[in-house]
Amino acid sequence: MATATEPSDLLKPAGRKRGRLKVFLGMSPGVGKTYEMLRAARRRKAEGHDVVVGVVETHGRRETESLLRGLEVMARRPIDYKARVLMEFDLDGAIARRPDLLLVDEYAHSNAPGSRHPKRWQDVEEILAAGIDVWTTLNVQHLESLSDVVLRITGVRQRETVPDIALSNADDIEVVDITPEELRKRLTEGKVYVPETARLASENFFRIENLTALREMALRRAAQTVDDHLVAALREKGVSGPWAAGERVLVLVGADPMAATLVRTGRRMSDVMMDAPWTVAHVDRPSASATDPQRAARLSEALKLAEQLGGRTVVLSGDDVIRTVLDYAQRNNVTQIVLAKGR
Repeated sequence: MATATEPSDLLKPAGRKRGRLKVFLGMSPGVGKTYEMLRAARRRKAEGHDVVVGVVETHGRRETESLLRGLEVMARRPIDYKARVLMEFDLDGAIARRPDLLLVDEYAHSNAPGSRHPKRWQDVEEILAAGIDVWTTLNVQHLESLSDVVLRITGVRQRETVPDIALSNADDIEVVDITPEELRKRLTEGKVYVPETARLASENFFRIENLTALREMALRRAAQTVDDHLVAALREKGVSGPWAAGERVLVLVGADPMAATLVRTGRRMSDVMMDAPWTVAHVDRPSASATDPQRAARLSEALKLAEQLGGRTVVLSGDDVIRTVLDYAQRNNVTQIVLAKGR
């Protein structure tokens, strides 16, 4: 029987030596993330390392399929679901095999019901905790904090997302980068999707302006993660510096539909300010009438999202919302306050 594991538990440091995580990051499907991962894996194998393919999705691309030849590929685990058999990554088999390096494609993949973890990134965390190195792939639009921005740019809401901390914890990020023009050429040549799907994609998600924005996001996020790692290493060595320039972000949320959007905005502001500390706050008014269950659930989800994205959360109490927030901001040296219009 599958056992439930909280995402936050998986991200806690393990007692044993943790494996190293490398993410091949791209602006969108079709840039060649899996192809580059497999090419690098073949080089690693040629150097004498024990390399195993846990799961790779070739999407019928012959060039990618050819790179699997000569590599050990694990069998997938069948899962019965609604009179169908779904083939999923064999997490237990991978841990038992214990290679030097395991390839686990599509970091943002949602596992079939009945799997130990809902998400593949959680599988990866368990593998890393077992001391096994992992290489994986990710499109930038699947980062949780960027989902609202991606929706505005492309008109497409991403159903599968990865919490930003799962990328921030990567030891190495390699951006697989091609120009938007090159990607659209690959699309028309049938190297990304079948012809009819490619035609629709080129008219919608794969427009030049969309790809340009996504490309910039991928490059910025990779650079930000490298900067964060450098700052952390310098701090660990006791080297002082003006990191975050004293900036502190406070996000004020209510139990309304804007809450999750405000949380993601706060996370992005923190990134721009070189990983400035950020907190999501809600003011509970003692004199107010009881919050209905739906609104209470919405607020709870927003606070949970903030923690998943690496922020702190606090529930304040006071009938004067403005005074309560300003008092908290002053006590905690807050320099930026994020709130919805009309609050």
